[in-house]
Amino acid sequence: MKFFQRLGKSLMLPIAVLPVAAILSGIGYWIATAAGENVASAFFAAAGGALLNNLPLLFAIGVAFGMASKSDGTAALAGLVSYLVITTLLSPETVAGLTGAADVEAVNPAFSNIENAFIGILAGLIGALCYDRFKDVQLPTALSFFSGKRSVAIVTAGASLVVALALFFLWPVVYSGLVGFGELLVGLGPVGAGIYGFFNRLLIPTGLHHALNSVFWFDVAGINDLGDFLNNTGTYGVTGQYMTGFFPIMMFGLPGAALAMYLTARATRRKVTAGILISAAFASFFVGVTEPLEFAFMFLAPWLYVVHAAFTGISLAISAMLPVRMGFGFSGGFIDLALNWVNPLAQNPWMILVMGVVWFAIYFVVFYFLIKRFDLKTPGREDDEVGIEGASGSSKFLAQASAILAGLGGKDNVVDLDNCATRLRMEVADVAKVDDAAIRRAGAAGVMKPGGRSVQVIYGLEVQFVKDAMEDLIAGRVASPTTAQVRAVVDAAPAAGGVATAAAVATSVVTIRQPLEGRVVPLAEVPDPTFAEGIMGPGVAIEPTGDTVVAPADGTVAHVFPTSHAVALLLDDGTELLVHVGIDTVRLQGRGFETLVAEGQHVREGEPLLRFDLGAIRAEGLATVTPVILLNGGDAQLRLR
Repeated sequence: MKFFQRLGKSLMLPIAVLPVAAILSGIGYWIATAAGENVASAFFAAAGGALLNNLPLLFAIGVAFGMASKSDGTAALAGLVSYLVITTLLSPETVAGLTGAADVEAVNPAFSNIENAFIGILAGLIGALCYDRFKDVQLPTALSFFSGKRSVAIVTAGASLVVALALFFLWPVVYSGLVGFGELLVGLGPVGAGIYGFFNRLLIPTGLHHALNSVFWFDVAGINDLGDFLNNTGTYGVTGQYMTGFFPIMMFGLPGAALAMYLTARATRRKVTAGILISAAFASFFVGVTEPLEFAFMFLAPWLYVVHAAFTGISLAISAMLPVRMGFGFSGGFIDLALNWVNPLAQNPWMILVMGVVWFAIYFVVFYFLIKRFDLKTPGREDDEVGIEGASGSSKFLAQASAILAGLGGKDNVVDLDNCATRLRMEVADVAKVDDAAIRRAGAAGVMKPGGRSVQVIYGLEVQFVKDAMEDLIAGRVASPTTAQVRAVVDAAPAAGGVATAAAVATSVVTIRQPLEGRVVPLAEVPDPTFAEGIMGPGVAIEPTGDTVVAPADGTVAHVFPTSHAVALLLDDGTELLVHVGIDTVRLQGRGFETLVAEGQHVREGEPLLRFDLGAIRAEGLATVTPVILLNGGDAQLRLR
């Protein structure tokens, strides 16, 4: 279930842009239907279609980015590569060339529907998997250019070729099977309409609902429900029976579900959840575009989505039994209902509004009950929130973050928040409110005020976790810990702050191999008081002439920084070492840096750890001097050989 929750959260990024796109498309369709094709209708339709028509592509990028072990642009690129490879290889034009078909029309119609949400999600998962597996791969020297992250897209393309080959044989079989299944339902009347409605929703995440739609909406089996309704060539009281039942669900049922999900969201996340749910509910009601709402919970709470599919089937069955008929050209939303209200084939359209009110109540009550009764992880109720469970793990960082925020003058005093390898970097509204002593008591090693409204809190290698917890507190995504919980953690914090994570090195002199080519200089010459004054610990610095940091002794990679500008090691003798390339190089956000090892990897003396571009650092006007720090050195001296 954790996998599906992660998948659901990964989809929220692309889903967030869809409601506005749906509304733009709906406005364009409304104008075109009411006043004919014109510049305004074309403009709105194109603006909305730019996103709606590329939903699978957005899913490929969003899923790859969100499902990777670390949110990284390389993973997103891999998802894009996978999607392009699969959809291009399985496009009707390519398939026609591969099979020797006379023309594109002779190709199995299954391949005309290959660009769908299922393929997008599948491509995203392939991209994320390849990123996690190959982002740290080391190739022979002759191929070293393609090592690490550069290999990810290449491997992804290869994996996607294999997947495309499998789909070449499987996709037409499944698609054709569903078309045949739809044709079997044609003679079942309202029951057949209900079964169709159920599978229509159930197949949404796979994109195969188009196979069923083609049977009932178009002239595949002689029904042509959609075309006959719009062209007024059907039979009054019959035509529209495979579309009518969608209106009450899209206009009223799903908004009722959205209200239930909002009210059952955790109080600390209700504001954040409201943004997507309100806009998605409006898109469903106004335009009939339901994907933003459906994908918001179908993976987070899949059984709830099955209930939604069942309700849709029931709605279509009931509508087919009643003397009510309506059709659409775009979807089952308010726009189509209003435009087709006076269609000669429309029968008692007012009944849709009555049915809609009932379905709103049903969706709200059932969704609310099921979410609360079975603790379903709908938006705002996911498991991965930071909690308070004692003085360890995420709760420790949350408590320290709360104490540091208090020392900074409260969350309202923090204007901007970021972090580098070992410190928090902030812009505050009023520097006078910053209490240095309170911040140190919270577990920080020191506080710096470089000037203006800038404040830096020196914490240690786990600073990222504190920063994430501070962001959650500021955004209101988590509840603040109690005073007693904060005090329990703060009282247990080491006097030197979060920098020292193990017992101090007992020896007075620590000798290691020089990790970087260049001139060795005293730490006091580093233009940063955090290092120069030994706040981080004793050490030396190197003015580099080389471009590669190597392991100064056998040990384990303790921490790899996302921006690749620093690396921390736990040497086999217990020494904790930090090599920080340049000063303020976190500002480069990884440009010009490349990590060559993975966290937890055991390395031998002389093994490359990271590579950097001196020219890129100097071009930004940053100092290249590289501190080498004993994090648990106490009063020890560091010597390089």
